[in-house]
Amino acid sequence: MIPSVSITTTTRRRKMTHGNVVEYRQFYVNYRDPHSGRRVRKAFDTKKAAEAYRATLLTKLADGSYVDEKTVPTVAEAVAHWLANKEGAVKASTLEGYKAVCKAIRGPLLVGSVRERSDYAISGVPPKGARFIKLLGDTKLTDLSTAAIRVWHRTVAEQCGGYTANRAKSHLKAVLALAEEDFGVRAPSMPTGLGRKRQKVRKTILTQDDIRILVAAAQADPEHGLYYAFPFLAGTRPSEQLGLLWSEVDFDRNALTIRRIQELDGSLTEMTKTEAGTREIPMGAILRAMLLEWRVRCPRKGKELYRVFPGPGRLQPWPKPRIGGGGALLYQNFRRRYWEPAFERLGIPYVTPHSARHAFISTLQAEGIEVGLVAKLAGHSNPSVTLTHYT
Repeated sequence: MIPSVSITTTTRRRKMTHGNVVEYRQFYVNYRDPHSGRRVRKAFDTKKAAEAYRATLLTKLADGSYVDEKTVPTVAEAVAHWLANKEGAVKASTLEGYKAVCKAIRGPLLVGSVRERSDYAISGVPPKGARFIKLLGDTKLTDLSTAAIRVWHRTVAEQCGGYTANRAKSHLKAVLALAEEDFGVRAPSMPTGLGRKRQKVRKTILTQDDIRILVAAAQADPEHGLYYAFPFLAGTRPSEQLGLLWSEVDFDRNALTIRRIQELDGSLTEMTKTEAGTREIPMGAILRAMLLEWRVRCPRKGKELYRVFPGPGRLQPWPKPRIGGGGALLYQNFRRRYWEPAFERLGIPYVTPHSARHAFISTLQAEGIEVGLVAKLAGHSNPSVTLTHYT
């Protein structure tokens, strides 16, 4: 039931500085908050303004979009809520990246060079004569409009560049979506036609014939082949490949479980890049056979199998296993020792390890596999990412 909303008026008196008393009329919009039951009374100087507010209020009460203005968070508070929600759901370095971008949402923004903004972020000491631009931080979510977002985006693009502005807009959209769920504040529409950044050059990916040549060579290379064929056969990120343990390779179910990543320093993080990155990937026949063969040769940690892609130890005569290996293989060593020599030796166009992931995803799409399943196998939370950036 919609509560009644009335307009009342009263005559007020104000004593001016010269001693005269001036009378004027004050208009009030009166209603009872439907959530808390609290009586609300808002003052206006004109009857027209009071009637306009009453009409807007009745619309919000009718369609269920009304929220108590005293409980509405600011954009800065909504951003803090979104970041807190991400803690534990994404790895620490990803969360730090989110926090850095969110500074361009909350503000204030230092006017200056990239170096000056970087130094200020580290030291907290602004340069001499610093000037700041107020952004969206202090704006109540109910006061945020599409037009205000457009002005904010233009400001960030002018000061920090289009890439930063578009990343911040993407984060803001997620912040407002969560606020709509948790605080009941309807999010404004995102502005369109904001001047997209120049189209990124697509990653080079190998042809199917090139991939066949590479995988065939890997099958004939028992010491190194699995290292450079794996991302073409499993679609993993390099950090996921290097962080894979034998305990997550299930030959009975023909499945790999991706649940951790290796950081640049070789340490293991017990979570993936994002929450959706924790997933199972089925093993094809070629990958299963290569893993079974590699399991016999793979360097141990002590006497136990541990990492699937460890650093190499010292080679002994067959069938004795390597000794002294089994530890972390750093990404730069992986590329220099295993990845780059394979392309040079085979004479096929060079691509990055991440481009192998693009090739895997594109191949699944070309085979007609439903995009939702492809996104799940790739570890994407949103199939639109799979379609837009990977296929």
